[in-house]
Amino acid sequence: MAWKKEAFGTLKNGAEVSKYTLTNENGVSAAFTDLGGVWLEMKVPDKDGKFEDVLLGYDCADRVLNGSGHLGEIVGRNANRIGGAAFTLNGVTYALVINSGKENNLHSGPDFYRDRLWDAQAEETGLGTRITFSLFSPDGDQNYPGNANIAVSYTLTPDNSLKLDYTMTSDEDTIANFTNHAYFNLAGHKAGTILDQKVWIDADTYTIPDEESIPTGELVPVKGTPMDFTELKPIGRDIDADYAPLIWAKGFDHNWVLNHEAGELALSAKAVDEASGRVMEVYTDLPGVQFYTANWLDEEPGKKGAVYNARSGYCFETQYFPDAINKPQFPSPVLKAGEEYRTVTVYHFDLLD
Repeated sequence: MAWKKEAFGTLKNGAEVSKYTLTNENGVSAAFTDLGGVWLEMKVPDKDGKFEDVLLGYDCADRVLNGSGHLGEIVGRNANRIGGAAFTLNGVTYALVINSGKENNLHSGPDFYRDRLWDAQAEETGLGTRITFSLFSPDGDQNYPGNANIAVSYTLTPDNSLKLDYTMTSDEDTIANFTNHAYFNLAGHKAGTILDQKVWIDADTYTIPDEESIPTGELVPVKGTPMDFTELKPIGRDIDADYAPLIWAKGFDHNWVLNHEAGELALSAKAVDEASGRVMEVYTDLPGVQFYTANWLDEEPGKKGAVYNARSGYCFETQYFPDAINKPQFPSPVLKAGEEYRTVTVYHFDLLD
């Protein structure tokens, strides 16, 4: 295993931004930046041994700061949406910034973690080369309570997996619900549409949302609806179905309720590109996954001269359910003071048999 560090730009205050690339013995590589701990590249082979970067992303710090769509970002303290941009915890109501729809908060913005330099440390482990990004988030940051110590590690393993470990502690009760907003296209990040690629999700229900993508609180069976991915199917088969949740979101952008036991690290989703032979499996111990088909990307300038548009990538954002803090029937994203939030997601890259 090997890793390297190189320059990735300079911030307005003069701070240097770095890019870190991990490479395993198979030639598979993954790259990140200490600006937000953003995942920049994922280069894996196809059935003929040809390597392509299958992750949509940027090739300079300025684009990380000014891009749209949250490409490759670590999202927290709360990923996804909080309805009404507010929540009550221990009898105190906390108001967040409205940055989505008429009155909601999305991805804890607009003061995103992608805009900050994280501390970085690379090391060799028994599983492979690991880079850990850490950040101190003070009490009141993004209007959340508690002084929080956050760390996110990426480990590139010999079996071509990228393992993401998230940890956080806080001195007050608070929310901890992190994800990575990586966009994948197994044909290559510049390949365009992903509608022919196939997806499977291990979920019998999903959290049906309202017109502003806030869950109603009801878990709806996917059987008999376009939301059924219990068997591998092309993304494009049902994406334009006459089904209100799809119409409102302009495609798939919904939370599936995963079937595995709470806290169990389990195979939860899979994507297949038959043309290249590439396969990606997603393992997580979290209760939900947001499958998103880049519905709102529009002429987004990417790396290597790429331009990303709607449906040119897809995300598997492992998470607690959207608006879980306001839905007591959902698994809780509350982290108690002095306890540790710890969760794992693995993206495993392989080839069709």
